Amino acid sequence: MNDTTDNSSKKRKAEDEDNSSAKKIKEPSPPTLCQPTTNGKEEEVDKLKLMTDACRTILECIGENPDREGLVKTPARWAKALLFMTKGYKQTTEEVTNNAVFAEDSHREMVIVRDIDIHSLCEHHMVPFTGKVHVGYIPNGKIIGLSKLARIADVFSRRLQVQERLTAQIADAVVEATDPLGVAVVVECSHFCMVMRGVQKTGASTVTSSVRGCFQKDAKTRAEFFSMIHNNNK
Repeated sequence: MNDTTDNSSKKRKAEDEDNSSAKKIKEPSPPTLCQPTTNGKEEEVDKLKLMTDACRTILECIGENPDREGLVKTPARWAKALLFMTKGYKQTTEEVTNNAVFAEDSHREMVIVRDIDIHSLCEHHMVPFTGKVHVGYIPNGKIIGLSKLARIADVFSRRLQVQERLTAQIADAVVEATDPLGVAVVVECSHFCMVMRGVQKTGASTVTSSVRGCFQKDAKTRAEFFSMIHNNNK
Protein backbone atom coordinates (compact mmCIF):
# COMPACT_ATOMS: atom_id res chain seq x y z
CA MET A 1 0.00 0.00 0.00
CA ASN A 2 2.86 2.32 0.79
CA ASP A 3 4.38 1.61 -2.65
CA THR A 4 1.08 2.56 -4.31
CA THR A 5 0.86 5.79 -2.33
CA ASP A 6 4.48 6.69 -3.15
CA ASN A 7 3.95 6.00 -6.86
CA SER A 8 0.77 8.11 -6.85
CA SER A 9 2.57 11.03 -5.12
CA LYS A 10 5.45 10.85 -7.60
CA LYS A 11 3.02 10.86 -10.50
CA ARG A 12 1.15 13.95 -9.16
CA LYS A 13 4.47 15.73 -8.56
CA ALA A 14 5.60 15.00 -12.10
CA GLU A 15 2.27 16.30 -13.48
CA ASP A 16 2.53 19.48 -11.39
CA GLU A 17 6.04 20.10 -12.71
CA ASP A 18 4.86 19.59 -16.30
CA ASN A 19 1.95 22.01 -15.79
CA SER A 20 4.26 24.58 -14.20
CA SER A 21 6.65 24.32 -17.13
CA ALA A 22 3.80 24.74 -19.58
CA LYS A 23 2.59 27.87 -17.79
CA LYS A 24 6.07 29.36 -17.86
CA ILE A 25 6.28 28.77 -21.60
CA LYS A 26 2.91 30.40 -22.22
CA GLU A 27 3.64 33.47 -20.10
CA PRO A 28 4.59 36.51 -22.25
CA SER A 29 8.07 37.84 -21.75
CA PRO A 30 8.34 41.11 -19.78
CA PRO A 31 8.78 44.33 -21.78
CA THR A 32 12.33 45.44 -22.43
CA LEU A 33 13.80 48.44 -20.64
CA CYS A 34 13.86 50.34 -23.92
CA GLN A 35 10.07 50.47 -24.11
CA PRO A 36 8.35 53.52 -22.56
CA THR A 37 6.46 52.70 -19.39
CA THR A 38 4.04 55.62 -19.67
CA ASN A 39 2.55 57.73 -22.40
CA GLY A 40 4.34 61.09 -22.50
CA LYS A 41 1.17 63.04 -23.32
CA GLU A 42 -0.80 61.37 -20.54
CA GLU A 43 1.98 62.13 -18.08
CA GLU A 44 1.97 65.79 -19.16
CA VAL A 45 -1.81 66.02 -18.73
CA ASP A 46 -1.59 64.48 -15.24
CA LYS A 47 1.17 66.91 -14.30
CA LEU A 48 -0.82 69.91 -15.50
CA LYS A 49 -3.86 68.80 -13.50
CA LEU A 50 -1.83 68.42 -10.31
CA MET A 51 -0.27 71.86 -10.77
CA THR A 52 -3.63 73.45 -11.64
CA ASP A 53 -5.24 72.01 -8.52
CA ALA A 54 -2.28 73.20 -6.43
CA CYS A 55 -2.67 76.72 -7.80
CA ARG A 56 -6.38 76.74 -6.91
CA THR A 57 -5.42 75.83 -3.35
CA ILE A 58 -2.87 78.66 -3.22
CA LEU A 59 -5.44 81.17 -4.46
CA GLU A 60 -7.86 80.06 -1.76
CA CYS A 61 -5.13 80.30 0.89
CA ILE A 62 -4.38 83.93 0.06
CA GLY A 63 -8.08 84.80 0.30
CA GLU A 64 -9.05 84.72 -3.37
CA ASN A 65 -11.93 82.98 -5.09
CA PRO A 66 -10.52 80.77 -7.88
CA ASP A 67 -14.00 80.52 -9.42
CA ARG A 68 -14.46 84.23 -10.08
CA GLU A 69 -14.37 85.35 -13.70
CA GLY A 70 -10.84 86.79 -13.72
CA LEU A 71 -9.29 83.73 -12.07
CA VAL A 72 -11.18 80.79 -13.58
CA LYS A 73 -8.44 80.01 -16.10
CA THR A 74 -5.54 81.36 -14.05
CA PRO A 75 -4.49 78.03 -12.45
CA ALA A 76 -4.17 76.33 -15.85
CA ARG A 77 -2.31 79.33 -17.31
CA TRP A 78 0.04 79.39 -14.32
CA ALA A 79 0.78 75.67 -14.64
CA LYS A 80 1.64 75.99 -18.34
CA ALA A 81 3.71 79.11 -17.73
CA LEU A 82 5.73 77.49 -14.94
CA LEU A 83 6.46 74.45 -17.10
CA PHE A 84 7.70 76.79 -19.83
CA MET A 85 9.85 78.79 -17.42
CA THR A 86 11.47 75.58 -16.16
CA LYS A 87 11.74 73.76 -19.50
CA GLY A 88 15.53 73.63 -19.08
CA TYR A 89 15.12 70.54 -16.91
CA LYS A 90 14.15 68.63 -20.06
CA GLN A 91 17.00 69.96 -22.19
CA THR A 92 20.71 69.18 -22.46
CA THR A 93 23.68 71.04 -23.90
CA GLU A 94 24.12 68.34 -26.53
CA GLU A 95 20.54 68.70 -27.73
CA VAL A 96 20.54 72.49 -28.08
CA THR A 97 23.94 72.70 -29.76
CA ASN A 98 22.66 70.17 -32.32
CA ASN A 99 26.12 69.30 -33.68
CA ALA A 100 26.81 72.95 -34.54
CA VAL A 101 30.46 72.60 -33.49
CA PHE A 102 32.92 72.87 -36.36
CA ALA A 103 36.62 72.21 -36.88
CA GLU A 104 38.43 75.52 -37.37
CA ASP A 105 42.16 76.04 -36.82
CA SER A 106 42.47 79.52 -38.30
CA HIS A 107 41.10 81.40 -35.29
CA ARG A 108 42.62 81.17 -31.83
CA GLU A 109 41.64 84.58 -30.52
CA MET A 110 38.77 85.60 -28.31
CA VAL A 111 35.16 85.07 -29.43
CA ILE A 112 32.56 86.97 -27.42
CA VAL A 113 28.77 87.06 -27.53
CA ARG A 114 27.54 89.68 -25.10
CA ASP A 115 24.22 91.06 -23.90
CA ILE A 116 22.35 87.73 -24.18
CA ASP A 117 19.01 88.21 -22.42
CA ILE A 118 18.24 85.65 -19.72
CA HIS A 119 15.23 85.08 -17.50
CA SER A 120 15.27 82.71 -14.56
CA LEU A 121 13.51 81.93 -11.29
CA CYS A 122 15.20 82.31 -7.91
CA GLU A 123 15.06 78.92 -6.21
CA HIS A 124 14.63 80.53 -2.78
CA HIS A 125 11.40 82.45 -3.52
CA MET A 126 10.44 81.32 -7.04
CA VAL A 127 10.28 84.91 -8.26
CA PRO A 128 12.13 86.07 -11.38
CA PHE A 129 15.60 87.39 -11.84
CA THR A 130 16.40 88.81 -15.23
CA GLY A 131 19.38 90.33 -16.97
CA LYS A 132 22.17 89.61 -19.42
CA VAL A 133 24.97 87.13 -19.85
CA HIS A 134 28.26 87.68 -21.68
CA VAL A 135 30.09 84.60 -22.93
CA GLY A 136 33.62 84.52 -24.29
CA TYR A 137 35.89 81.65 -25.30
CA ILE A 138 39.18 81.07 -27.10
CA PRO A 139 38.90 78.22 -29.63
CA ASN A 140 41.27 75.29 -29.60
CA GLY A 141 40.58 73.90 -33.07
CA LYS A 142 36.78 73.99 -32.74
CA ILE A 143 34.20 76.79 -32.93
CA ILE A 144 30.53 76.74 -32.03
CA GLY A 145 27.58 78.39 -33.76
CA LEU A 146 27.09 81.77 -32.07
CA SER A 147 23.38 81.25 -31.43
CA LYS A 148 24.23 78.05 -29.57
CA LEU A 149 25.90 80.07 -26.82
CA ALA A 150 22.56 81.80 -26.25
CA ARG A 151 20.76 78.44 -26.28
CA ILE A 152 23.19 77.05 -23.70
CA ALA A 153 22.44 80.03 -21.47
CA ASP A 154 18.70 79.32 -21.84
CA VAL A 155 19.07 75.65 -20.89
CA PHE A 156 20.38 76.56 -17.45
CA SER A 157 18.45 79.79 -16.87
CA ARG A 158 15.13 78.03 -17.50
CA ARG A 159 15.40 76.22 -14.17
CA LEU A 160 15.11 77.14 -10.51
CA GLN A 161 18.47 78.80 -9.97
CA VAL A 162 20.90 80.85 -7.98
CA GLN A 163 22.94 83.21 -10.12
CA GLU A 164 26.27 81.90 -8.89
CA ARG A 165 25.52 78.34 -9.99
CA LEU A 166 23.96 79.50 -13.26
CA THR A 167 27.16 81.34 -14.19
CA ALA A 168 29.34 78.30 -13.51
CA GLN A 169 27.01 75.92 -15.36
CA ILE A 170 27.11 78.03 -18.53
CA ALA A 171 30.92 78.14 -18.40
CA ASP A 172 31.21 74.39 -17.86
CA ALA A 173 28.75 73.66 -20.67
CA VAL A 174 30.79 75.70 -23.16
CA VAL A 175 33.91 73.84 -22.06
CA GLU A 176 32.13 70.53 -22.56
CA ALA A 177 30.83 71.52 -25.99
CA THR A 178 34.01 73.01 -27.51
CA ASP A 179 37.01 71.96 -25.39
CA PRO A 180 38.46 75.49 -25.78
CA LEU A 181 41.65 77.06 -24.48
CA GLY A 182 39.51 79.02 -22.06
CA VAL A 183 36.01 80.28 -21.25
CA ALA A 184 34.77 83.36 -19.42
CA VAL A 185 31.17 84.09 -18.42
CA VAL A 186 29.71 87.16 -16.73
CA VAL A 187 26.07 87.40 -15.64
CA GLU A 188 24.40 90.68 -14.61
CA CYS A 189 20.88 90.43 -13.17
CA SER A 190 18.21 92.20 -11.18
CA HIS A 191 16.58 89.93 -8.60
CA PHE A 192 12.92 90.50 -7.89
CA CYS A 193 13.30 88.88 -4.47
CA MET A 194 15.27 92.06 -3.62
CA VAL A 195 12.97 94.39 -5.57
CA MET A 196 9.41 93.27 -4.76
CA ARG A 197 10.01 92.02 -1.20
CA GLY A 198 12.62 92.06 1.55
CA VAL A 199 14.93 95.08 1.24
CA GLN A 200 13.03 96.36 -1.85
CA LYS A 201 16.04 97.93 -3.58
CA THR A 202 14.98 98.56 -7.15
CA GLY A 203 18.37 99.79 -8.35
CA ALA A 204 20.46 96.89 -7.09
CA SER A 205 22.04 94.48 -9.56
CA THR A 206 24.13 91.36 -9.03
CA VAL A 207 27.22 90.55 -11.11
CA THR A 208 28.85 87.11 -11.12
CA SER A 209 31.71 85.70 -13.16
CA SER A 210 33.14 82.30 -13.91
CA VAL A 211 36.42 81.67 -15.75
CA ARG A 212 38.05 78.50 -17.01
CA GLY A 213 41.36 77.62 -18.65
CA CYS A 214 43.53 80.49 -19.88
CA PHE A 215 41.08 83.10 -18.57
CA GLN A 216 41.69 81.73 -15.10
CA LYS A 217 45.47 81.46 -15.48
CA ASP A 218 46.24 84.66 -17.38
CA ALA A 219 45.28 87.98 -15.78
CA LYS A 220 45.91 89.87 -19.04
CA THR A 221 43.50 87.67 -21.02
CA ARG A 222 40.92 87.98 -18.28
CA ALA A 223 41.27 91.77 -18.20
CA GLU A 224 40.86 91.96 -21.99
CA PHE A 225 37.59 90.05 -21.76
CA PHE A 226 36.17 92.29 -19.04
CA SER A 227 37.23 95.37 -20.99
CA MET A 228 35.51 94.16 -24.17
CA ILE A 229 32.18 93.28 -22.56
CA HIS A 230 31.97 96.67 -20.85
CA ASN A 231 32.93 98.66 -23.94
CA ASN A 232 29.96 100.88 -24.78
CA ASN A 233 30.95 101.32 -28.43
CA LYS A 234 28.55 98.69 -29.78
